[in-house]
Amino acid sequence: MEIQTETILRTENLKAFYVLDMHGTQKIVKAVNEVDLAIKENEIYGIAGESGCGKTTLLKALFNVIEPPLRLIGGKIYYRVNWEEVEVTSLSPEEKRRLRLEYISYIPQGSMSVLNPVLKIKESYQDFIASHVPEQSRKETMELAQKQIVELGLPKNILNAYPHQLSGGMRQRVTIALSALLSPRIMIGDEPTTALDVVVQRGVIQMLKEIQRKLQNTIILVTHDMGVHANVAHRIGIMYAGKIVEEGTTIQIFDNPLHPYTQFLINSLPKFGDKMMRESVPGSPPSLADLPRGCPFHPRCPYTKDICRESMPGFSYPDEKHRVACWLIGEGEHGKAS
Repeated sequence: MEIQTETILRTENLKAFYVLDMHGTQKIVKAVNEVDLAIKENEIYGIAGESGCGKTTLLKALFNVIEPPLRLIGGKIYYRVNWEEVEVTSLSPEEKRRLRLEYISYIPQGSMSVLNPVLKIKESYQDFIASHVPEQSRKETMELAQKQIVELGLPKNILNAYPHQLSGGMRQRVTIALSALLSPRIMIGDEPTTALDVVVQRGVIQMLKEIQRKLQNTIILVTHDMGVHANVAHRIGIMYAGKIVEEGTTIQIFDNPLHPYTQFLINSLPKFGDKMMRESVPGSPPSLADLPRGCPFHPRCPYTKDICRESMPGFSYPDEKHRVACWLIGEGEHGKAS
């Protein structure tokens, strides 16, 4: 599908750190460290990487929910609203809340953090509508919800069920349907297929693609499962140790991965007819509270050079839509100590 070129959300040098007080000693966890993104209207943008690389924290920052111990240390976040760019980080707390209610929705990892276990699905919908919609429009919105449930292939009577009466996959699809109810321009999904078997995952992926096709909105999807990204994302950003180290179209990332970390992620995937042992990324991710000097991947990289131990490369652009931060590809826009 051809996607539009307008940027709907972008960041400049975004830094979101956890500042922890450890028995009188301050500990700083650099979960999101100098991230520049430009996410387009009408696309599914995937963010991939191992657990602990900062993906969920990045989503919190993009959703503009920064609460202690997480702090926005630097950088800016912009949304495009009504054809004008708004710097979200400069808004008041009430303005941020209103913008989130009107513009963006969040799909959490677990459906039970959204669905009240002692209420019917219908009542959870009613609570959601009451907090987002003026009173005079609530009946109409509930009727829209009932219509949407059917359009998305969910059972018509599902609104009368309790969450425990549904399978994990069905609950997750209900949560996704709820997040799409008010036609948000941006939907953020944090591991929405986690803990689901591959058959159920397929149903969830198809629902996300159908919602995006219908609303022509933007979905930002975090998952460590590269197979999910291959099936749903238009573009993918590869995240490692709080930084984006490679970004490109899904075809570019899978057919021509340039960063060694991306190559390990792709090569670890099983392939039809190939019975060879798959090779995973060697070693372990670094502590975000004690990052190595230079490129944070260099202690695990088989191609490390001296400069990798000293400086973090900027992005090189082997293609207009493909960027990578690696000294093997080039010096990029700049090199700097991390």
